[in-house]
Amino acid sequence: MADTITFVDHSQPVLPAGQYVITTTQKITESPEPFPATRQFTVSADRFSLPAARVTAVFPPDGSLGDHHNVLPHVMLDRPTLPWERSSGVDGPWLALLLFPQSQRPDPKVVRLADLGTGPAHFPATPLEAHQSPDDQATVIDVPRRVLEEILPSAAELPYLAHLRRTEGAPDVAVVLGNRLPSSDEPSTVHLVSVEGRYWADGFDLGPGEPDSLVRLVSLASWKFACVAENQNFATLVRDLAQHGSPLRLADSGNAAADDLLRQGQVPVRHTLRQGGSTVSWYRGPLTTGPVAVSPLPTTRSSDGLLRFHPDIGMFEAGYAAAWELGRLLALQSTDYATALYDWKRRRSQKRLRATLEPATGYPLDVPDIDDTLPETVRTWLTGLAGLAGVPLMYLVPDERLLPVESIRFVSLDQQWIRHLLDGAFSIGRLTAADAELDRAGPPVHRAAVVTGALIRSGVVSGYPGLVIEAFTEGHDSPLEEVGTIRLTPDIMLCLFAGTLTRLDVRQRPEAVHFAVELPAPGQFGKSLRNADGTDGPVLAPLPLGPGGRLPIGDLTSSIAATQGVETLGSGDFARQMIETAERVSFLSS
Repeated sequence: MADTITFVDHSQPVLPAGQYVITTTQKITESPEPFPATRQFTVSADRFSLPAARVTAVFPPDGSLGDHHNVLPHVMLDRPTLPWERSSGVDGPWLALLLFPQSQRPDPKVVRLADLGTGPAHFPATPLEAHQSPDDQATVIDVPRRVLEEILPSAAELPYLAHLRRTEGAPDVAVVLGNRLPSSDEPSTVHLVSVEGRYWADGFDLGPGEPDSLVRLVSLASWKFACVAENQNFATLVRDLAQHGSPLRLADSGNAAADDLLRQGQVPVRHTLRQGGSTVSWYRGPLTTGPVAVSPLPTTRSSDGLLRFHPDIGMFEAGYAAAWELGRLLALQSTDYATALYDWKRRRSQKRLRATLEPATGYPLDVPDIDDTLPETVRTWLTGLAGLAGVPLMYLVPDERLLPVESIRFVSLDQQWIRHLLDGAFSIGRLTAADAELDRAGPPVHRAAVVTGALIRSGVVSGYPGLVIEAFTEGHDSPLEEVGTIRLTPDIMLCLFAGTLTRLDVRQRPEAVHFAVELPAPGQFGKSLRNADGTDGPVLAPLPLGPGGRLPIGDLTSSIAATQGVETLGSGDFARQMIETAERVSFLSS
């Protein structure tokens, strides 16, 4: 189902941040004197710093190298009232988003609140609130006055640069929008700054001084990105993955016996034998080029029993043995899981022993029942492991040639490999043949019978951290159940789904739905509007860009209002017109 987004002008707090005095007076008929009572309290809110968790998303993404030359940056905040919890001095938010190219980038530094107004940079005297200490710290940037004169929004423009975004099925978030386009020639840095009490009716208080004098701002968050070639946008980067799509296997070698194993996704790897010798063996992880038959699971107490020897080529196949040993090692690494599993196995053995002894002994007294229910912590850990949680990348992709840069591989999950992995993790405390017999049924963990997915290695994974990947099977509109999505490295992602996928959709989350303009000619910008019903509307006549790529928000909102035939435009209406829908790219898998 498509995401539904509603844009709201603002979300004012019931009580803005500050100190309050409340006075009550009680009058009693029998007493001529009233009884007054006065209490003071403080409404606290973020002011000089912002917890990192407050920022739920930024766009362009931090570190992104995409094509963002026509994009207005924005930041999303988890508390819907945050931009309006303090006063800028005029109508509008107390937060502003400022973009600096590399040549203008200010250097952040940390100062005490007591020292905010000291030094050469202008910062107005700001009384601290009761819960704030002069020794508290804040991050500040000192910006030349002439730069701020170019890029700061006017008092009339400020209200349009913050709004509330309401997405169906998700919490409300506040959005603060920038007013300056990034440079295509150099990296950009964005700072979310406080403008509390800094605005007057005629604009921002820049203080006295010359054009090169410094003005201090409190920076609450920042990130960096850069613009590269025009074809480095989201849709192009994702579509290009298809050009490097092929099965997860190495090329044929010319040897018929070896090629048969290579087509199965096997690769030759170095293998150190238990006795100390070394050889080269075949290995395949859980990700395969197609379905793999499932056979009865042998209950073993050593991974050596799972080695398979190919006499025609004189080499071992070590995939299932490695899976079993890995499961055991991961289990031993998790002390909570290993302890809980061992304790459960001990209770299980005691209950079975009691069941065999009690009828013979005829013990006359009641004894407490032994609870042999598998602990939920054990079940949860094993379920995660069945989805490959914690499995190192080298076990999934043993040879880098299997997954080149900027490629996608459609894979199936070898359920036999997973069963050996879980059996290895379940083997803690398996010391005797009787223990092995009790474990023969294997760990009671639900697993999908068929699991397919995609392995992606691309800058899209690192540049767009909010990717949404959905899988569909032929003839069905509802997406397949997600088994797990794992970021193996900053640029490698594994997505697994229950069922056989025939279509894979890659798109951005609603928070990556961004704000942008058209650039019809150098020094000009325009915007294609949308009607109230969501259909394409008229196109604005081109407007001139301001100094340094700054958008004249006042002229833009006036033009939008005049084109739509309305007297006023709210920040929510402005956001709805400036939004660019997120792109979706679909892959079809045979």
